[in-house]
Amino acid sequence: MLFRSIVLQGRRWLLLTDSPRRYRHRKYVSQLFQNLQKIPPQDSQLHCKSHKLMIYNDIIQNCHPGGFHLLPLGQRVLDKLIKVIDEELDTIGAQKICMPTLALASLWKKTDRWDSAGAELFRLKDRHKQDYCLGPTHEELVTDLISKMGNNLSYKKLPVRLYQISRKFRDEMHPRHGLLRSREFEMKDLYTFDTTEENAKKTYEEVCQVYENIFNRLGLQFKKVIGATGNIGGKLSHEFLLQSDIGEDTIIVCNSCQYGRNIEVEDPSVRENKCPSCGSELDKMSAIEVGHSFLLGTKYSEILGSTYKDKNGQNIVTQMGCYGLGVTRILQAGIEVLSEDEAIRWPKIISPYQICIIPQMKGYMEEKFMELANNLYDELVTVPNLRGEVVIDNRTRFTVGNRLTQANRLGYPYVVVIGKSAIDEEPKFELQDIYNKTTDFLSSSQIISKLSNIKTAGQ
Repeated sequence: MLFRSIVLQGRRWLLLTDSPRRYRHRKYVSQLFQNLQKIPPQDSQLHCKSHKLMIYNDIIQNCHPGGFHLLPLGQRVLDKLIKVIDEELDTIGAQKICMPTLALASLWKKTDRWDSAGAELFRLKDRHKQDYCLGPTHEELVTDLISKMGNNLSYKKLPVRLYQISRKFRDEMHPRHGLLRSREFEMKDLYTFDTTEENAKKTYEEVCQVYENIFNRLGLQFKKVIGATGNIGGKLSHEFLLQSDIGEDTIIVCNSCQYGRNIEVEDPSVRENKCPSCGSELDKMSAIEVGHSFLLGTKYSEILGSTYKDKNGQNIVTQMGCYGLGVTRILQAGIEVLSEDEAIRWPKIISPYQICIIPQMKGYMEEKFMELANNLYDELVTVPNLRGEVVIDNRTRFTVGNRLTQANRLGYPYVVVIGKSAIDEEPKFELQDIYNKTTDFLSSSQIISKLSNIKTAGQ
């Protein structure tokens, strides 16, 4: 290890200089927690493409019925997805909090949801025989939180927009399709409090626009339709869905205008399968629900005492909205609608790594090709949007073709092959755009210039 000394404010300091260990944290495929050599899953219970691909590529691993380990690559994708959601919610002044998973039964009983929630609600008692549930959603808890601030909550502070991204629980009778219908899942739940119904509707529109922005950034073709309010309740509801044959929701949409609804919602204005807005034909399709919005009114705030003080000092009941995104569901649904049968295709900005570098197979000038791979890695990660987005497949005992197949299977958007042309008089690297199925032979500076334009979470 190399040091140099300098003197600052009369004291001598030793500084670590460039050394062979400077880049000891390079990311190598050989160090990733995954088993790329295993055979494809043959489990007859895997009925959908995305579930098979996630098991096969070590994104998730079964733990128990409806419960899964999210492995390192899957966690990276989840973290990036959360970053996108956080960034978009920040644009409307939403503030992130964290509420307890355990919810008092007494709060749920006040809103009459303790019984109406049915068998899907996980219920338990503590050592003092106090009833709790594992929260599938948090309307009661957040409204109780606001109610405790009632005497100090001025109309000047409204709207209040609070959200969390946390583990939720649902006692599914028949868990299926991996993270799409599991007993534990990550959900983003946002709760809003406004002074009037008119202001609450404005907030509703803002949040729905944020949802559209999120799905657009992810490159997911979504459908926004009128939804049923169900057990949560409220005056208005919209669902955000991705069209898929394995979807458990059936929706009717008009391809000529913005009209759409879940078939659970009756619309007496629909006649002979004609759109009530423009008269065009309506299409019926299966879809995966990935988001839901509710304009709640005072259903929870009145019962649980969520109020604010108006300009005259009077206590007024708040107008509420609640908004959910199935975060782990978006992760898998994105794979389901974008992927090929044998290869994952992520929403590109949340791919676990953007770039995989593959040096030549072991044998011919092995050290030279590995040095070129390391040098290219070190240059790429100096680009701000590529920091942490590059991995080297250093398993040179396998052929380049074998590693290319696995890189394609894992869905790295870009692969750089360092072949014999990289040691020519004018060195060239093979850049494969996996999603667009194109190949270019470029110099290292051209590679860096081209890949520096990649959009990642955080941009």
